[in-house]
Amino acid sequence: MRLINPIKISYNNLMAAKWRSFLTILGIIIGVAAVIIIFSIGLSAQRLILSQIKGLGSNLIGVLPGASDEEGPPAAAFGIVTTTLVYDDLQALRNGKSVPEIEDGAGYILGTTTAIFEETDINLSYTGTTASYINVENSEVLIGRFFNEDEEKNLAKVAVIGSNVVEDLFNNVDPLGKKIKLGDQKFEVIGIFKERGSAAFGLSSQDDSVYIPLKTAQKLIAGVDHLGFIRLKVKDQQLIDSAIANTKITLRERHGINNPANDDFSVRDQASALDILGSITDVLRYFLLAIGTISLIVGGIGIMNIMLIAVNQRVREVGLRKAVGAKNKDVAVQFLVESSAISFFGGVAGIILGILVSFLIAFGAQKAGFDWKFIISPWSIVVAVVAAILIGIIFGSYPARKASRISPMEALRYE
Repeated sequence: MRLINPIKISYNNLMAAKWRSFLTILGIIIGVAAVIIIFSIGLSAQRLILSQIKGLGSNLIGVLPGASDEEGPPAAAFGIVTTTLVYDDLQALRNGKSVPEIEDGAGYILGTTTAIFEETDINLSYTGTTASYINVENSEVLIGRFFNEDEEKNLAKVAVIGSNVVEDLFNNVDPLGKKIKLGDQKFEVIGIFKERGSAAFGLSSQDDSVYIPLKTAQKLIAGVDHLGFIRLKVKDQQLIDSAIANTKITLRERHGINNPANDDFSVRDQASALDILGSITDVLRYFLLAIGTISLIVGGIGIMNIMLIAVNQRVREVGLRKAVGAKNKDVAVQFLVESSAISFFGGVAGIILGILVSFLIAFGAQKAGFDWKFIISPWSIVVAVVAAILIGIIFGSYPARKASRISPMEALRYE
């Protein structure tokens, strides 16, 4: 009964000032919803990015220009252009002698350009790569063919395009054999990739790109001699470690490096790349969560302000209750129950709103072609509810203490 009475009184007081109560609860609703949404988007985005990288295969090694700490990403990951990898490095790594664990390898250079067909022009990504791309990336050409080694070496102006490029650039016209203009060069379309699925957060998507021979891209489009990166396909996953070691030895010999501390390249396998990327996305997720927590604190300050106003407006009520036997503890509990109730109801509404918004975001991402999973972490709900109640108790403590100190005589004199 000692708890039921304060709850009833709190309910009546909240209902007596519905608009004020709603505005007070709104801050908590937004804060809790932000926590739920950030948890959901963070987990879904992390799952999407990692699954796309895993989809490339677990037996791949990436070689990037520029040195890096073993635990951190290489400079190329931050968009810093480094020119220490060249085509001859790729040839040395995949010749079967220097690194016998390697089955095949591909070199890459990436960029963006304008593609033109008849009256239609679009901006898209292009990838200059070697004929071995198909084997290394486990890609599949749906119609036509991929370019061969002779075309790769002889600066052939041929292109293989993604499924989305067909729709955006050719408007249902059969693209095979047609000429498209990339920059100031004309290329013949010789193949169309099988649809692979959209990429996320800046990751290049095969469906939205044009693939041309590596040397053609270097000489005629980008005007460079270096490689953006190299991918090596290892014969067996058990050989990853020895392949990495031999890759480093080979590149050090070619680049005249005697001290590993002076490496001008970075070698990563898929597992370490996933670990690094997972760490980066975790940091971003918790950073955004901290921002969402600020909304909860702002909501708590709103509760404290409203409860202080309520104390001033209910001086006579508190005095009368004390005059008929209520103790300081009873009055403090009364106001704490009210502030906690505001936080709790706000928390429940925030959870519902957060789940709804997270679902709509997932639905929209799926409609856009992303393999986006709708994920709600039970932990995020627990954190949100506990945080909301604690906010109510913490920020309601001062108004409750202030109300409990009102004397009956002061209340009777209050007008």
